[in-house]
Amino acid sequence: MRTSKSFDETRRTLLSDPKVAAIYLEECLQDGDMGMFTTALKHVADARGGVTLLSSAAHLNYETLYRTLSEDGNPRLSTLVKVLDAMGLRLGVVPADAHL
Repeated sequence: MRTSKSFDETRRTLLSDPKVAAIYLEECLQDGDMGMFTTALKHVADARGGVTLLSSAAHLNYETLYRTLSEDGNPRLSTLVKVLDAMGLRLGVVPADAHL
């Protein structure tokens, strides 16, 4: 009898909460590593029903979105805005010293 969840199950459960997802994405973005950020976006997408559902909600082609969310993906700002909007999130800009 299994009494614990796998790491992936726990991550999906946590990232299904929009507040947790926003904090997770913000932290990944602040590192400046776009590969890590796009991977984090994929994790949130998985927690919200997967890339197929997200591509439909964001009005984006599945294959394009899948490539965008890969570690080597290089998303355009307009794509990021659509993806975040479909997740119920939005991109913001703050002064560089706001998190010091």
